[in-house]
Amino acid sequence: MASKMKRVGIKAPVLTAISYLLPLVVASGLLIAIGNLTGGQNVTELTGMTIPDALTTIGVFGMGLLPSFIAGYIAYAIADRPGLAPGFLMGQVASFLGAGFLGGMIGGLIAGYVALVLETYLKVPSWAEALMPMMIIPTITAIVAGVIMVFVLGGPIAALTGALTAFITGLDQSQKVMYGFILGFIQHLDYGGAISKVPNLICDGMMADGIYGPEAVKVLGSMVPPFGVTLALVLSRLLKKPIFKASEVENVKVAFPMGVCMITEGVIPIAMNDLVRTVIATALGDATCGAIAFSMGVESMVPSGGMFVVPAMTNPGWALVALFAGSLVTAVILLLIKKPLKPEEIDDLGTEKEEEEVDLSGLSFS
Repeated sequence: MASKMKRVGIKAPVLTAISYLLPLVVASGLLIAIGNLTGGQNVTELTGMTIPDALTTIGVFGMGLLPSFIAGYIAYAIADRPGLAPGFLMGQVASFLGAGFLGGMIGGLIAGYVALVLETYLKVPSWAEALMPMMIIPTITAIVAGVIMVFVLGGPIAALTGALTAFITGLDQSQKVMYGFILGFIQHLDYGGAISKVPNLICDGMMADGIYGPEAVKVLGSMVPPFGVTLALVLSRLLKKPIFKASEVENVKVAFPMGVCMITEGVIPIAMNDLVRTVIATALGDATCGAIAFSMGVESMVPSGGMFVVPAMTNPGWALVALFAGSLVTAVILLLIKKPLKPEEIDDLGTEKEEEEVDLSGLSFS
């Protein structure tokens, strides 16, 4: 049992749940954005409801499901089908207690591991084995996890969530600049890797609790590295200071359209050739973008989509300013700290081609 629980862990179930959660978040966020852009409001009755009102209201319903979704699919990833129902119930408990996204995560972990323990250790007569996954385990799990959430952990989690919300909403202008700077700096240090997933998850959790500024920093910041290296390439050619090899130029051509779609990973092949300098440049560019966007009240109700969701953001003009400023900072720093390449260092693709065309067919060994 211990080895099985060690193998399951916490990280893998959380990432699995996020993969299930993202389509709901994207769809709900877009519905709210489209509804708001067309004059819709969240309403509580059918009388006088318009199509924009319906879109906004449905999107709000979807956002309200986030604690249940994250809890349900975390429990499902841990204990499979027996954990799914009690996991969703713990998400509902988290919503009822005001524990939000964080409460849903913790409730899902509790439900999942309680169900896993029961599945492993609980022995029943042979005639009741068929009832285990659909009745016995879900019911006992819901009781045990529910008692823990309601009477033990729910209050402290709700208080922590409330304190975090009050802290973020209570920041003054200078504090917002610093907070946005720090969030932007750490958010894409490894271009979508394991380090990036932690602050991104925090932003998603804040969005689920109605705080949309960090989500805008996440969306805009993901585009800064690819846009920054692209702008650096353009400026390097204008200033006649070559800093990219031919293979890196080809990578930039791929990274830019990926960046438009909010895919940061296109920068990885470029960064790997000069990791320290590239990370410094992109992190400071992201930090600049985050400081401007967060301090100027840019918000996003959609967690992904890149440039396609910028028009739906709050203060989209400042979003574009933040994005351009961050990209420009990245480009300028790259131009300043990267060493100019010698002519023979630039055409690495031509060198590779010549090496591939070497004919070794005449070689023989006696």
